[in-house]
Amino acid sequence: MDTKLRGDIAEQAAILYALKRGWGVLRPVGDRLPYDLVFDIQNNLVRIQVKSAWFDAPSGNYVVDNRWTKTNRRRMLREAYSATDFDFALAYIEAIDLFYVFPIEVFIDYGSEIHLVETEKRQRKPRSMEYRDAWTLIMKNPEIQIENQGSTSF
Repeated sequence: MDTKLRGDIAEQAAILYALKRGWGVLRPVGDRLPYDLVFDIQNNLVRIQVKSAWFDAPSGNYVVDNRWTKTNRRRMLREAYSATDFDFALAYIEAIDLFYVFPIEVFIDYGSEIHLVETEKRQRKPRSMEYRDAWTLIMKNPEIQIENQGSTSF
């Protein structure tokens, strides 16, 4: 399976997860923007970059490249994202249907790769573990105000 197809599968999985949470989903036209999707959560737009993790047999970890890959007919360029490129990165592990939800500041703070450890072999949990299935981080985004159910404000 090529990387483009894996990316498409990861994006579709992210769309499904968002829809199950009752969020709207918008998809930009083309692939020139630094984000793949936009979630509409209570009328707030959250820009999402979706990444597909691959299994690295020597380390026993899943790995995500946290750089922007741009391609044309002749070459592939990789460059670091900036803090204004998107709001959250979703790293998808297809084999176990799981997302890691990284705020942009955390995502770009890693080197060129993020290792996602899905085994109990380590005594100390890796830094990435706090972002495992952490969809609530998106809801804690300061731009999103959780409405009080049942209360009326004028």
